[in-house]
Amino acid sequence: MKAKFDGTCVRLGNDGRTLYEQSGYGRQEGDGIRLSPEEACFLVHRGKISVDGLSFDTLIAHFARQPDFLRKFLVYRDLRERGYAVQSGPHDFRVFRRGQRPGTGQSQYMVRVLSERDLIDFETLIHETLASSRMRKQHVLAVVDDESELTYYEIKVQDLPDAGDKPDIGPLEGVLVGRSVLVHTALPSERTAAGFGMNLDAERMILAPLEILFLMANGMLTLRDGEETVDESRYFALAAAADVELGEKADVFRDLRHRGYIPKTGYKFGHHFRVYSGQKVHSEMLVHAIAGGTRLPMSSISRSVRLAHSVKKKMLFGHQHTTGIQYVEFARIKL
Repeated sequence: MKAKFDGTCVRLGNDGRTLYEQSGYGRQEGDGIRLSPEEACFLVHRGKISVDGLSFDTLIAHFARQPDFLRKFLVYRDLRERGYAVQSGPHDFRVFRRGQRPGTGQSQYMVRVLSERDLIDFETLIHETLASSRMRKQHVLAVVDDESELTYYEIKVQDLPDAGDKPDIGPLEGVLVGRSVLVHTALPSERTAAGFGMNLDAERMILAPLEILFLMANGMLTLRDGEETVDESRYFALAAAADVELGEKADVFRDLRHRGYIPKTGYKFGHHFRVYSGQKVHSEMLVHAIAGGTRLPMSSISRSVRLAHSVKKKMLFGHQHTTGIQYVEFARIKL
């Protein structure tokens, strides 16, 4: 099938309608079909069309002058070879359910193409994911690495369901020891079940900074330094001097606790929290706190997801937002 290139895009004549109607290639334009650069290169490469005076090498080299074109072409080719009909937009690609095509079927995925070196802007990612969700589509990141191999991630902005009641362990008095707090307590079962502190012995437990801030904010802990009472703002300043991420971690910790979850340090997993719902013996999520405006390299997110999956946990990032904490889940998928 013959096609024409006008220096901007490739067009097929009326005979191109077969490709459109049977396989969902291109968009109707007048009496013919206009192909996207990815579609044109794919069809030339597969020998389904030819472009006057241009080989596949010449055509792809021309379009590759556009930033990121080659990555998008590789993702487009992979999706087509997996049996999906693909069209441009509203992100990078709209991918239809297998066996369906534009005009007669529904799209299933909204795909954004990235490089392994790209920085993930969480505010933009959340906006795009919620837009996909409103259209009842799955939001997918297609990441192309430096060796042109592809990895797909499904992204969800989670509204975590409540896991239980807000903890209420009654009034405690604590003594400041460094940046930790020593509490004398008989450790009733409800305090142990709430997951606070480390038992030092039968009469004492040590509270960590995030636990201290949460309990003080909720009127469950009075803190003393000698004979002097320490208020929440003074303690926060003391703890923040040793932890530059304390603010975002405290926000996520507080939100998880209010939802009935038990967050404990995720240091051994390389993240801020491992999180228990109280329904299982083991933690079910790894959660990393992200300050508003933060951008993370896709490569570091990939490592996080790989580790979380290897220990059978979900990988979530808790993003500070003006409306509260938004939880973004990354999950590696096979399309």
